[in-house]
Amino acid sequence: MNSHTIDAKSFQKLFLAGANRINSRKDYINELNVFPVPDGDTGTNMSLTILAAAKEVGAVEEPTMATICKAISNGSLRGARGNSGVILSQLFRGFTKAVSKADSLGKDEITAGFTRAVETAYKAVMKPKEGTILTVAKGMADKAEELVDEDMDVIEFCEAIVAYGYEVLSKTPDMLPVLKEAGVVDSGGQGLMEVLQGIVDALTGKVTEIEVPAEAASMSSAVISAPKADISTADIKFGYCTEFIILLDKPLTKEDEKGLKKFFLSIGDSLVLVADEEICKVHVHTNHPGQAFEKALTFGALSNMKIDNMRLEHQEKLIKDAENEAARQRQQEAEEEKLTAQEAAKAQPAKEVGFIAVSAGEGLTDIFKGLGVDYLIEGGQTMNPSTEDMLNAIDQVNAKNIFILPNNKNIILAAEQARDLTEDKKIVVLPTKTIPQGISAMIGYMPEASVDENAENMKDAYQDIASGQVTYAVRDTSIDGKEIHNGDIMGINDGGIAAVGKDLMETTIDLLSTMVDEDSELICLYYGADVSKQDADALSDEIEEKFPECEVEVNFGGQPIYYYMISVE
Repeated sequence: MNSHTIDAKSFQKLFLAGANRINSRKDYINELNVFPVPDGDTGTNMSLTILAAAKEVGAVEEPTMATICKAISNGSLRGARGNSGVILSQLFRGFTKAVSKADSLGKDEITAGFTRAVETAYKAVMKPKEGTILTVAKGMADKAEELVDEDMDVIEFCEAIVAYGYEVLSKTPDMLPVLKEAGVVDSGGQGLMEVLQGIVDALTGKVTEIEVPAEAASMSSAVISAPKADISTADIKFGYCTEFIILLDKPLTKEDEKGLKKFFLSIGDSLVLVADEEICKVHVHTNHPGQAFEKALTFGALSNMKIDNMRLEHQEKLIKDAENEAARQRQQEAEEEKLTAQEAAKAQPAKEVGFIAVSAGEGLTDIFKGLGVDYLIEGGQTMNPSTEDMLNAIDQVNAKNIFILPNNKNIILAAEQARDLTEDKKIVVLPTKTIPQGISAMIGYMPEASVDENAENMKDAYQDIASGQVTYAVRDTSIDGKEIHNGDIMGINDGGIAAVGKDLMETTIDLLSTMVDEDSELICLYYGADVSKQDADALSDEIEEKFPECEVEVNFGGQPIYYYMISVE
């Protein structure tokens, strides 16, 4: 690299420096989130998105501008998590499209890259909102256009663009009242600036030690599975959950990978095997972990080895959830049948319609399965599934048309990105924002109707309900005139935080008061992992007394984070 251009080798290092910077600052970015819910926060999602790209970028041995751009675009697109991560991946996608054919990056190429990045990202968001990461990116694109013909070298040019980006970021509270009330700048915009600051620090020599982030080297796709269920300890066929990484001596061929899978399935089940050119991540349930290790050693050294005795763990869990044992046994049997029949099912003619839903909690998983969902992605608030997770799920459902229910507003863009990357199946993303909306959508499905008619039927069904969630605050903040303190109980309806208090039952009743009207007939409660059935039934009694015109239905959800999920119809 000279003062006038950035070559491919330098671009590779600069990108890794940006990934390192945001990864080290993700907790700070998380703290900027306005909503104090314990969810998959902006810093975490953006960091995981860029780490997925960093893994591919770091693996390029003889970099050209084309190969680095492809690694950035593909890695970030497939690894994108949450709305902020998807938008970041679209910015990368636009930038790399504009510069991939260049031999090096000068001021003209960087300007074209910023312009294309902003155009691509804005198109990906249905209703772009100013005062966000999009505004910050647009401001820097405009500044690049303004400065491109000025007498300055590439380093000065990039420093000036980033400096202006911080200036735009500082103004985001004036564009979004909710940011001003909370006293913070936009977290997505801050995340973008952390990436670019890392790049500038490497460009100016402030940072010289640049490696692939350690977290990126060990990343693998989240495990996606059909619903899990509890069974008795004696019924656990393979007792040891075994996980490890093979540091491959050479890349696996398709035959190698096929042979490995065949071997692991001959000694166990619940296999997940994900490989790239350098590593292979393995998860398998088996009675012989040693045999799994020995087989893996024929392909390379082992790392991150972990063995859990599922029988002991399961015994402890059964004590807590004994009342659900029978239902969980039936579900586990169905899961085992599905695992053994999965390859056979793929060979069968594709059915017309299939369903994928995001769920969290064994009770909710049972409900979705009972409503006909083919595949459930484990995720939600605590970890937003990536675009890659969605693509893997799509691959597992043998259907011509697939409905996806994200069931979380922060997962919708990743689902839509997976839809756009799928060519051999028609994907319909219903933008459900809550689990109760997803359940209502499935109830609204009519087998005799066409795919397009059902898209409307299911949309009408979930839009006809009011949904709510009860959780706890993880930081002090102020929203919509409400002072919220760490540990407070919060009731959230479709419009935002509607109730805040110290008592779980009282706050839940306060939330319901904002959701129930004279037309309401049914209140459904889904109680979470941290709520006993006794407490849920006691709340149900209070609700019946408070809202006597409504029928109350109580269901075990088993979800983390949220004490209750609620629907009113």
